[in-house]
Amino acid sequence: MEEQQAQTHVSFGEAFRVWVKIGFLSFGGPAGQIALMHKMLVEERKWIGNDRFLHALNYCHLLPGPEAQQLATYIGWLLHGTRGGLAAGILFVVPGMLTILALTLLYAGFQKVAAVQALFYGLKPAVLAVVIMAVFRIAAKSLKTPYLILLAGLAFIAMFFYQAPFPLVIVCAGLLGYLGMSLCPQRLGDRCPHWICGDAAIKQTKDEGGIIDILLAKDSEGRFAPTLARSLKVLTTWGTIWLGPVLLLLLFLGPEHVYTNIALFFSKMATVTFGGAYAVLAYMAQDAVTGYGWLHPGEMLDGLALAETTPGPLIQVVQFVGFLAAFRDPGLLNPYIAGTFGALLTVWVTFAPCFLWIFLGAPYVEQLRHNRLLNGALSGITAAVVGVVLNLSIWFGINALFARTVPVHVLGATLPVPDLATADWFGLLLAALAFLAMKYGKMGMITVLAVCSGLGFLWKFFV
Repeated sequence: MEEQQAQTHVSFGEAFRVWVKIGFLSFGGPAGQIALMHKMLVEERKWIGNDRFLHALNYCHLLPGPEAQQLATYIGWLLHGTRGGLAAGILFVVPGMLTILALTLLYAGFQKVAAVQALFYGLKPAVLAVVIMAVFRIAAKSLKTPYLILLAGLAFIAMFFYQAPFPLVIVCAGLLGYLGMSLCPQRLGDRCPHWICGDAAIKQTKDEGGIIDILLAKDSEGRFAPTLARSLKVLTTWGTIWLGPVLLLLLFLGPEHVYTNIALFFSKMATVTFGGAYAVLAYMAQDAVTGYGWLHPGEMLDGLALAETTPGPLIQVVQFVGFLAAFRDPGLLNPYIAGTFGALLTVWVTFAPCFLWIFLGAPYVEQLRHNRLLNGALSGITAAVVGVVLNLSIWFGINALFARTVPVHVLGATLPVPDLATADWFGLLLAALAFLAMKYGKMGMITVLAVCSGLGFLWKFFV
């Protein structure tokens, strides 16, 4: 707390260095990335308070696209306006983009990335441990009543056992949160069940906040206040940045050219990718394989494997698809150059909309932060997010540590039971050791990731 009081300003240079660090360490999909940002920005540096962090996260969960990258953009915007949002959002993507591009070049040329996969092998168990710790930390700070715990449990059951659509889970959680946390105390007063609204003292408790909270409290100029003129400027600017290249390709290359198809297809994907990469993989794979013929059957899993073992959003698997699409239809270009252009174009039309959603909507979300009815709905969404992160954690753990699962159907639910014969026992051991090292040994996350990566490499090559 003393450090927070002493530091009431974050320089752009300091923030830039932190965003670079986050960009290179953002392994493990959205759950791991959100956990990383929570640890570095909320717990260690206290740049943003837990409540405002969760408030921003809830908004990002409602958007299409990678919520972790959008959350970084949101926090960067709160710190330093548009340039801060750009720095945070771009640096979150660039390390993974360059890594996947390099691995895809190897994949296209040699179909072999054994050495690199061995290097990243040990990271998966370590990231799993980070994610599990994040579930407990976020749950402890956000599930303040039994009612919210119930909502988190229902969200987990709906997604893990019944594969409920992510947007439906979020909408239902928001509605139940609104009804329970807002209407119940308002309509019933003292008769509102204690397990729903909790103690008044608990409801009024505020977290310590962070540097961003202090700066915004002192902001007399209202530099983040939403206005119609500002909204129209953002919409025009970022709409042009996103769709301008698409229109130029359509005009100059025609609707049948591979680059035009890439731009149009992934622009459409950017508006429907609710729930992140996993939610949209089946749809994307079907169109990329059977519709356009860009990939051979099974190659989508190879692309996902590359995305899972590199930093950055998992949705960057689209870059792999865009590369192979242009690589296999290069026209007059060298296939590798054509593929590189295809990958960069895919990244552009996938992530440019993310800045539009944040820069356009964040001012309104901040203005409504203290709205009681909205906060009731967001409390429900926050609870659902805990269930979603738990679902992602278990999904990630099963798929990272077991080569095969057996679907078991019970009462209409589908339970993916891991086949113990295919278990990666060394990976399980690494995950357990990483968890114990961070929780009880107080070992730093970077150290744990590095050690696990080294041990995984040695295990794959020498054991």
